[in-house]
Amino acid sequence: MLASVLWILMMGFFVGQIARRLGAPPLIGMILVGIILGPQVRNLISQDVLNAADDLRTLAVMIILMKAGLGLDREKLAQQGTVALRLGFLPATTEAIATAFAAMVIFKFDFPTGLLLGCIIGAESPAVIVPGMLRLKSLGWGVTKGIPDAILTGSALSDVLLLLVFSLLLSFLGSGVERIALPGGFTLTAVQLLPLQIIMQILLGVLFGYLGARLLVLLLAKQNWTQNVVQDTMIAAGLALSLVIFAHALPYFSGYLATMGVGFFLIELDAPLARRLRGGFDSLWVVAEIFLFVLLGASIQLQVLGKNLLPGLLILTIGLLIGRMIGWYLSTLGSNWNWRERLFLLPGNSAKATVQAAIGAIPLSQGIAGGEIILAIASLSILVTAPLGAWATTTFAPKLLTRGEVDPTKVSVTTHTLFLAAVDTSDLATEVLTKVADLARRSNGEAIVLHVVNISNQQAVKQLHEQAKQLLSDIRHEFLTTTGAVPEEIIRVAQEYSVTAIVMGKRGHQPWEQVLIGSVSQAVLEASPIPVVLLENWDIKS
Repeated sequence: MLASVLWILMMGFFVGQIARRLGAPPLIGMILVGIILGPQVRNLISQDVLNAADDLRTLAVMIILMKAGLGLDREKLAQQGTVALRLGFLPATTEAIATAFAAMVIFKFDFPTGLLLGCIIGAESPAVIVPGMLRLKSLGWGVTKGIPDAILTGSALSDVLLLLVFSLLLSFLGSGVERIALPGGFTLTAVQLLPLQIIMQILLGVLFGYLGARLLVLLLAKQNWTQNVVQDTMIAAGLALSLVIFAHALPYFSGYLATMGVGFFLIELDAPLARRLRGGFDSLWVVAEIFLFVLLGASIQLQVLGKNLLPGLLILTIGLLIGRMIGWYLSTLGSNWNWRERLFLLPGNSAKATVQAAIGAIPLSQGIAGGEIILAIASLSILVTAPLGAWATTTFAPKLLTRGEVDPTKVSVTTHTLFLAAVDTSDLATEVLTKVADLARRSNGEAIVLHVVNISNQQAVKQLHEQAKQLLSDIRHEFLTTTGAVPEEIIRVAQEYSVTAIVMGKRGHQPWEQVLIGSVSQAVLEASPIPVVLLENWDIKS
């Protein structure tokens, strides 16, 4: 089992990075690794790991849904009105119906069996869509109109609908439609109760998400049960996973929707806590993503694809290009989306993966006629739409969406922190270097040490270099010397290297050759477009 974990992690990571360097999404490499390591090819993944694959995928999806919730923007969702709600029901419904009719013609299915296939194929994959939308938010694509937020919310709601209909159809095809007795002698079929079940799953999911967020704020922010972000993340992940597990045992609410709700309400209740958890779940996703997509690849049934390949591709095409596009049009009707933004839904809202891997084999295992064909098309949908959707999202977003201002309070924004330590040969250089080292450690940043030389003093420069090496020994840094006017050189180097901030002394015990540090700091403050931190006797002034 440990050897299997090692194979999954190492090969999944490195082949994923090879795919990234070739310009493809890393998940393509990870799925390929899963196919090669899985039982279809090399069979290098132990049976224990394969048996736990569903649970591991559930854990990974929980992590990505928490990331999604922690990245939602309430104002943008309110701005979109009913678009997000319609995206949650119409595209999935129209794709499922189009797939059902296509299956009736191509495979001679009856309508319930065709709709069963449609529910499997129509479900959207949070594992592919959520990382793609969060990346677009971090880059600013479509954020002005809240397009990524609408897609994120819609994909979560659509899975609630399709999974409920899927369960209903399984019951109907297996033992007929169940009738449920109500007080007063009334009876309703499961079909008649379906609208109530959908509403209940959504409302209770939102409610439990809110209560979970309140509990996290109480434990982590108000009572301070934890001491660091790792412990915060552990407690939050445990709570989110508990919601998913309880939803499996008591299927009256959507555990996935509740998980996303926890993240969403945390932003509203305690934004600083949400920011800390966002970073923690970003770290968890690094490992979870590898397991998720490698195990997805291992679950693909290659042996059943052969004779159903071309008919399966035709059904997928009909479902996406006819069924789902009708749903997209109806969902955005009357909105402020232009035709390019509506067209973006094709790559941004069509990926299949996790749901298909989880339920694709259930009809076959329950002996439903056509189960092997359903499994083949479910596997084909993963193989085709997951990598294609991930690639197309990043490729077409700059062509179809408008770039807006990134909101760092709603999404993790990766920045490179680089400090410029402008030092002379006075005693104040120690304070400047110590402060830069402290700032770099706090932000996981790097440093440039700059000394402007006007009068050659090699011994003093050498001592300054050694002092920088000692005080910045655990910080990646570069020591530079240059000649010229001191303020101009400091600003020039700072702009050339795009530093985050300039750190320098205000007044030293010795002049900087012919120019006092006080006058240098004044000149830099007046001319620098980059923030300046001034030190005087260990006090920070700006």
